[in-house]
Amino acid sequence: MLSAMSFDIHGKTALVTGAASGIGRETALALARAGASLVICDVHEENLATVAKEVRELGRSVIARRVDVSDRAAMKAFADEVHHSIGAVDILVNNAGVALSGGFMDTSLEDWDWILGINVYGVIYGCHYFLPPMIERGRGGQVVIVSSAAGYTASDMLAAYSTTKFSVLGLAENLRLELKQHRIGVSAICPGIVDTAITRNTRQRGPTAGSAFTEKLSEFYRKRGFGPDKVAKAIVRAIERDQGVVPVTPEAWAFYLVKRASPRLFERFAVMAGKQARRKFSV
Repeated sequence: MLSAMSFDIHGKTALVTGAASGIGRETALALARAGASLVICDVHEENLATVAKEVRELGRSVIARRVDVSDRAAMKAFADEVHHSIGAVDILVNNAGVALSGGFMDTSLEDWDWILGINVYGVIYGCHYFLPPMIERGRGGQVVIVSSAAGYTASDMLAAYSTTKFSVLGLAENLRLELKQHRIGVSAICPGIVDTAITRNTRQRGPTAGSAFTEKLSEFYRKRGFGPDKVAKAIVRAIERDQGVVPVTPEAWAFYLVKRASPRLFERFAVMAGKQARRKFSV
């Protein structure tokens, strides 16, 4: 969905969480190429420093900090530092995320604390601490929340992950309505099968634990060859055009359109897809 609003990235300041690798890294670099100054954070300091160096080589300024987005106090301190140094950001990209495989009955409360802390509260903290100064400044802006095709596609192999991505997709859609009066656009990015480290770092539970699930899945993603740079391009386009829900990859679009057209047909398809995935990855 497109809006009449257009947004010029050049000369703006963009904050990207989870910027040390994958979609976050490519998004930070794409925004730098589009003329934005960067504020980036991640828990992986060494990789983050490399990204900061690449941003500077593109001629853009950058603030890089080690921050755990699930830590409320750390996010507040990070926001306080940014606002003291440069004021309100113009673009907020809530990208940091993790994955966990398994069904609901396979998922412990400790697992829920971990994945909700990063995938949901990380986004909530980002919006809570960085949105008010954007509103108070009165010059508009753009917010990006990276959800997933799993944010509208149920899977009994990804119960907790899908729950978190459904959650932030809903948050994005609500914020889009609420922030329109402040000329702040909100985009929910919903990638499908993308080759990033999150696949290889997935925590395994239930039938996927102790199996070759991750190795086979990662190999499948590599062969697919849809890289995070393509998602970054979609994010830049969503910011410039103020797009709402943005599926990325052909299967993400297919899932999105089929579910909208026929929820019952989509449910049957999801069951079949789960069975096929189990056979393919020997789960």
